[in-house]
Amino acid sequence: MGKGILVTGGAGYIGSHVVRQLGERGERVVVLDDLSSGFADAVLYGTLALGDVGDTALVRALLAEHEVDTVMHFAAHTVVPESVADPLKYYRNNTANSRNLLECCQQAGVRHVVFSSTAAVYGTPADGVASEDTPTQPINPYGTSKLMTEWMLRDLSAATALRHVSLRYFNVAGCDPEGRIGQSTPNATLLTKVACEAAVGKRTHVNVFGTDYPTPDGTGIRDYIHVEDLADAHLRALDHLRAGGSSLTLNCGYGHGFSVREVLAAVQRAAGLPLDIRDLPRRPGDPAALIARSTRIREQLGWQPRYDDLDVIVSTALAWEYRLAVEAQARRSAQA
Repeated sequence: MGKGILVTGGAGYIGSHVVRQLGERGERVVVLDDLSSGFADAVLYGTLALGDVGDTALVRALLAEHEVDTVMHFAAHTVVPESVADPLKYYRNNTANSRNLLECCQQAGVRHVVFSSTAAVYGTPADGVASEDTPTQPINPYGTSKLMTEWMLRDLSAATALRHVSLRYFNVAGCDPEGRIGQSTPNATLLTKVACEAAVGKRTHVNVFGTDYPTPDGTGIRDYIHVEDLADAHLRALDHLRAGGSSLTLNCGYGHGFSVREVLAAVQRAAGLPLDIRDLPRRPGDPAALIARSTRIREQLGWQPRYDDLDVIVSTALAWEYRLAVEAQARRSAQA
């Protein structure tokens, strides 16, 4: 058994899928999560330690006890409107806590960090397409808080032997195709999750924010990536670092997009029923389109997506919502 891997936020949506893939290939994993938005039963492998990533004493103890040489850092707040309303919450959790985590990593001699970043660092690119060389111009505290952690990793890697890969996610969707784990975030804001909740009756309707964008159907276009393919990118980033590879910043997207209406049509096809769709004005700061240039991750990590199909993405997300609905009904029946 090799050195340990600390996964912060590993009980959350994306982190739990990465933990599962790490566990399936025999890695030694310890998860640190405060369960503020994650779920203990989503951690299918390794050890779960309850606590905050900003608790430096706890982080130091975990790094030492589990002989950690790699940290995968997911722990973060991720709701853009909330970041605008409460920016200091995001700078505390996403930036200040990351700084404290990296100090612990430096003191413990951690060699590798794989960081969960975001396409929000780009803001609103003029042509709606972002490569890794596109200027970073975040338009909200969420994107800024993540970019600041990228900068800290860049500077720490320049000053020490630590190397890192920062992965800039586009729109993550879907769930484990075998239905073992999924996205259970309460009051989720991601379109695919919201639409699938409406399809199973958990929500009464779906709002479309903006129908007058300069796109073929007037709604916003985004690059949707299946969470399984995103998780695989993290394992490939780990393998790259273990093989002596240099620090990298990489986009995680498929390189093409779907409009809001196309996603809603896919959910309706999968569910076999219509949704109550309500058109509303644009939200401030939403770009008309945001699509990844993803050539670099394919070339640098040999990453080849397996789930690049909107209907597959939606069907796995919907299957998870049906499971949650059945479990909720069973709990209500048990209490009756």
